[in-house]
Amino acid sequence: MTTSQDALLPGTQRALLHRIAVAQSEGRAPSLVAAVVRGGQAVWHGARSSVDGHAPDENVQYRIGSITKTFTAVLVMRLRDEGVLDLSDPLDKHLPGTGVGEATIAELLAHTSGVAAESPGPWWERTPGSLRPELADVLGEQPLLHPAGRLHHYSNTGYTLLGALVEKLRGAPWEEVLHREILEPLGLHRTTAQPEAPYAGGWAVHPWADALLPEPIEDLGRMASAGQLWSTTGDLAKFAVFLARGDERVLGAESVREMRTPAAPAEAPDVVDGVTYGLGMQLHARGGHLLFGHSGSLPGFLANLTISLEDDVAAVVLANCTSGPSLGAVGDDLVRIVAEAEPRIPEPWRPLREVDPAVLELAGQWYWGTGAFGLRVTADGHISLGPLAGGGRGSRFRPNGDGTWTGLEDYYAGELLRLVRRPDGSLSHLDLGSFVFTRQPYDPEAPVPGGVDPQGWRGIK
Repeated sequence: MTTSQDALLPGTQRALLHRIAVAQSEGRAPSLVAAVVRGGQAVWHGARSSVDGHAPDENVQYRIGSITKTFTAVLVMRLRDEGVLDLSDPLDKHLPGTGVGEATIAELLAHTSGVAAESPGPWWERTPGSLRPELADVLGEQPLLHPAGRLHHYSNTGYTLLGALVEKLRGAPWEEVLHREILEPLGLHRTTAQPEAPYAGGWAVHPWADALLPEPIEDLGRMASAGQLWSTTGDLAKFAVFLARGDERVLGAESVREMRTPAAPAEAPDVVDGVTYGLGMQLHARGGHLLFGHSGSLPGFLANLTISLEDDVAAVVLANCTSGPSLGAVGDDLVRIVAEAEPRIPEPWRPLREVDPAVLELAGQWYWGTGAFGLRVTADGHISLGPLAGGGRGSRFRPNGDGTWTGLEDYYAGELLRLVRRPDGSLSHLDLGSFVFTRQPYDPEAPVPGGVDPQGWRGIK
């Protein structure tokens, strides 16, 4: 018997509505709209508005600012997966003459290229992109502020370079490539570079009075790849599913996992706050859970996309004000509310379809020195090795088809695990990156580095 888990419980829905109502009221947002995703689909939509009877729905566009960067990063990762470029390539290899060509593509994606955060001249978000028609206008005379790879320094101009890279390698405008390679395959028909009705107007709210000022809506021109897009909670809900699971029509699961893997050196305050950056994605910890996604802002608009893979919950929050509600906190809370009120129901346990005796022989307890480890054979065809008590290094391993295994995570990522057998064919030990794992602690019959005292274990008189 199965139970449908599509709809959220009434109590959960009320808690979600209460959270966005508080955010809209206390943040003094002309409107605020949100969606929650679970199980690969949107399961809740809510909105609050200052105009009676005109609350926006999931099809109303808002400007999403720097969430655009994640779309641009996906386009770059597609080029990598096709073999057109390598993330370690210097920019000059594919886009020469920028003046920042020594920075690698990975460094640009992770905001560690050392490129300045903003474009010189008038505030680019409130002025026409025609003021910056060329990359040289965007970068200015001193685009590099820090040594490449040493510091996470958020850079809008860096993502302008990535957009230009996409255009150069695809031979088409960034917007055209985006539509063809991401928006159309994922069905994001309400995500566009220019607003398409119905869309929200952008407002500034007076800091000391309940008064509004309309914000200008500018075409960012060359800087479009850093923050141009308009979208809806409905479309961003679909995009959240893609970022969590991947989609072979756009980017596979392993590549989106790579995007949400930390790629930037953390400064001391970042370590304290539990925040870092991947390849086009922001990451932070809350309540022991890793959350990823991206925030965005442009004059008149705020946006946030938050995803918890562990809880299988994502939240989208959009508002049409320059400042006010903290949408990052709202997104975190929407995820938390659902995760706590309706915890994820795990998939049923299922046994292996086939049991390989040679693999089953590995299962059980092993020792590295005196540390006890357990090795399990899992239904996905992998093995996992981890400490049985206390802290320690562990990882999952995938088979290589030749009797060896490659680590997938943490300390052992990429490291080789080999099975070493005795002349009679019996299993002697495991060699994991030169670490010897034996069935008994310091097994005298195994080649333990440094040898084992021939008198064996003893007491003290």
